[in-house]
Amino acid sequence: MQASIVVIAAGERSIEAVLAAEALRRAARQQGVELAIEIRRDQGVTGALPAAQAAATQLLLVGDGEADASRFGSARIVRASLGEVLDDPLAALALLAATSATASTANDGKHIVAVTSCPTGIAHTFMAAEGLQQAAKALGHAIRVETQGSVGAQDALSDEEIAAADLVLIAADREVDLSRFAGKRLFKSGTKPAINDGQNLIRKALAEAGVQAGAAVAGRTTEKTKATGPYKHLMTGVSFMLPFVTAGGLLIALAFALGGIYAFDDAHKGTLAWSLFQIGAKSGFMLMVPALAGYIAYSIADRPGIAPGMIGGLVAVNMDAGFIGGILAGFIAGYGVYWINRALRLPRSLEGLKPVLILPVLGTLLVGLLMMYVIGTPVAGLLAWLTDWLRGMQGSSAILLGLLLGGMMAVDMGGPVNKASYAFSTALISSQVYTPMAATMIGGMTPPLGIALATWLFSNRFTAEERGTAGAAGVLGLSFVTEGAIPYAARDPLRTIPALILGSAVAGAISMAAGVELKVPHGGVFVLPIPNAVTHLGIYLVALLAGVAVTAVALRVLKKPVTSPA
Repeated sequence: MQASIVVIAAGERSIEAVLAAEALRRAARQQGVELAIEIRRDQGVTGALPAAQAAATQLLLVGDGEADASRFGSARIVRASLGEVLDDPLAALALLAATSATASTANDGKHIVAVTSCPTGIAHTFMAAEGLQQAAKALGHAIRVETQGSVGAQDALSDEEIAAADLVLIAADREVDLSRFAGKRLFKSGTKPAINDGQNLIRKALAEAGVQAGAAVAGRTTEKTKATGPYKHLMTGVSFMLPFVTAGGLLIALAFALGGIYAFDDAHKGTLAWSLFQIGAKSGFMLMVPALAGYIAYSIADRPGIAPGMIGGLVAVNMDAGFIGGILAGFIAGYGVYWINRALRLPRSLEGLKPVLILPVLGTLLVGLLMMYVIGTPVAGLLAWLTDWLRGMQGSSAILLGLLLGGMMAVDMGGPVNKASYAFSTALISSQVYTPMAATMIGGMTPPLGIALATWLFSNRFTAEERGTAGAAGVLGLSFVTEGAIPYAARDPLRTIPALILGSAVAGAISMAAGVELKVPHGGVFVLPIPNAVTHLGIYLVALLAGVAVTAVALRVLKKPVTSPA
């Protein structure tokens, strides 16, 4: 059942209008639909619809009173009497659903609005948007895509566009605020289906989309489903944490560049280098774990989860439980607030206190006391052991970890395996463990660079189109955007992906074996010239060249010559 708009034009029959509205609401709740109902009586109008919403799609017009029909524009109108609705409200809603289905069959072209987003907000966000735009054009649908990237929302959807849309498509690998889409047909997916097969994703969305429940009411919390899964919640936290890591890491690197590796010492107090270190390490890095925990909780429980999550994360930092404690605090706060919100029933007059007072306080008590008395101390011991183990890695153990982290970056090039390696490495920066970050970044740079080199050295293994886009892939590789290799892997995954994994694993292993440390979590080759941002720079460059060369040679061996050079 897709209906969402009802206008009851009752005239003098005020009591019957109210009874009909309540009957429709009960029937809609049984079918999982949130109705927007406008009641027009002689005494006035209740729940007046915005003009854009009244003319959006189709509506159920009940009664024979004055309904101001001119504002409905081209909307499809299904009529019913007050008696019919009171006798069988389910039948009235079913009639509207049948009319909607018939109209959809007669008119295949749909108006779609979409939102794309990924944890880092760099490549997958915009590749998914492009995939959806091309797919919609091929299928004859109109589409508007809002990209929620690393610099915020671009091409933001207006309220009018959302109201007029037949379908809302969310292609995101992190949590997206859905409150503005209440009452619309909505389908959620990751970015990968939009990139790899946008047409199939749109067909599936049109067939399987359900109505987004809830309404955008000030002071109420939007209840989120747990079906999005812990991974998406973790990636939401990581996406919000990254700016703190990047800003703090770059400021620390600049402090070392200006004042040497002892810029933090009190002997340099008051200097620019000392100040930069204080800002980066004592402020930026201090907020990393609270931001991670706070936005994990936000992904699960919406805004009421932010304060308990961030406070729990700060408790984890103060107890030396680090990023592991922060992750646990975020999930405890998020699921704790989620379940408290579901279990705690208050009178309607007190509901407004839940998101601003009751949920934050109870959630903070829950996560804070658990961290202080149950979780914090053993997790701190675990993190200390992990830190010592990673710092003491030498020989075969370091090589094995480098092989693993580097290879993971090339498995799905921005997908869950890639992000798991990246999230692990960036989180360790807060514990002053920098070698995994170096292996991870070099593993992510290698695939696009190796492909670019292979197209130049072994051009007969690639089509003219692939050779023409190799330069762009190389630039993305230099910038540590692994997604530049996706188009090549998608065309021939069984041969290309093993070659990419091999090259990235070699690069990561050399980096870890040499003990290279990287204190900045992103930027590719553009951060390498910063003094002290990376140690053993010469060996690091050798590792990158070795990984790129291995990738190119492996592509030469595994890929077959193209049947036609064109």
